[in-house]
Amino acid sequence: MGLKTPLYDTHVRESAKLVDFGGWDLPLHYGSQLDEHHAVRRAAGVFDVSHMGVLDLAGTRAREFLRSLLANDVAKLTAPGRGLYSCMLRDDGGVLDDLIVYRRGETEYRLVVNAGTRDKDRDWIRARAAAYEVTVEERTDLALLAVQGPAARDAVATLLPPPQREVLLGLGVFACADLGSWFLARTGYTGEDGFEIALPAVEVQALWESLRAAGVRPAGLGARDSLRLEAGLSLYGSELDEAHDPIASGLAWTVAFDPVERRFVGRDAVERARSASPAQLVGLLLEERGILRSHQIVTTDRGRGETTSGGFAPTLGRSIALARVPAGSGMQVSVEIRGKAVAARTVKTPFVRHGRPLINL
Repeated sequence: MGLKTPLYDTHVRESAKLVDFGGWDLPLHYGSQLDEHHAVRRAAGVFDVSHMGVLDLAGTRAREFLRSLLANDVAKLTAPGRGLYSCMLRDDGGVLDDLIVYRRGETEYRLVVNAGTRDKDRDWIRARAAAYEVTVEERTDLALLAVQGPAARDAVATLLPPPQREVLLGLGVFACADLGSWFLARTGYTGEDGFEIALPAVEVQALWESLRAAGVRPAGLGARDSLRLEAGLSLYGSELDEAHDPIASGLAWTVAFDPVERRFVGRDAVERARSASPAQLVGLLLEERGILRSHQIVTTDRGRGETTSGGFAPTLGRSIALARVPAGSGMQVSVEIRGKAVAARTVKTPFVRHGRPLINL
């Protein structure tokens, strides 16, 4: 038996197909992954993401600490109520995790980290925070829901009293706010609008039921993966890992090289990688019949690469993938599927954003 979120019994009652995901028993789908995918693209879906880690950092030197810890620069968060996406690196530039950091107060920050790396992340951060007299609290008392889709904002807004509703409707992308016992951030992992809501675990059942009553459809890991793939978003353990730096993982834009005097963990290695640029992450669109999966060989005019994630894209009706290939590779490539070279072409990601295809089919 794996770890269980506070909504485990609810998923069982809703006839979810449960699978092991990083040691957690989580819903893969509630009957139809395809229907759940389309529900998020066209209306609204809710995901139980309580398996992810929430770490609260506090201290007068918290900003200074995070500027040294993360590849992106929390100095960009000039006031409370904003969030920032970043990688956390090893000294050699390998990615320990990708995460979102939110500034909640003058000296308070919240980090949301991946489930599979939460213990490693917590220990890594605590070991370095002590020198800055920064406290690190793991919030195991919280549950986390992601409400995503074009109707998500209205669905969540209807559950709040007027003053809090106005705050929610006024939140910009990557903004956050504490509304009573809820922490809301206008962020997500689907390429659609919506919110991620952290709240006491004892309150999550009532919120789930209220969202269901408002017409929000439950969605599982399957739809979450196909949605993030269409959105061209990286998955830790696939596009990101300790063996690759952010440059080779398509995340150069998340590394703040200025100001030059900011010395973050892994900076020297990433600067070398930026100069060398031996590999790049690209989107692939299959031109023939077949299904793209992870770890398939990609042959380009510059040599070989490999798919990192792949699958069928319901919004496009085509098979797509993300792949790490030699830098400067041309558009026309082939992918080895069951021993056969199948034609594909590289495309700029995202494939889909806000329900609309962004590539030529």
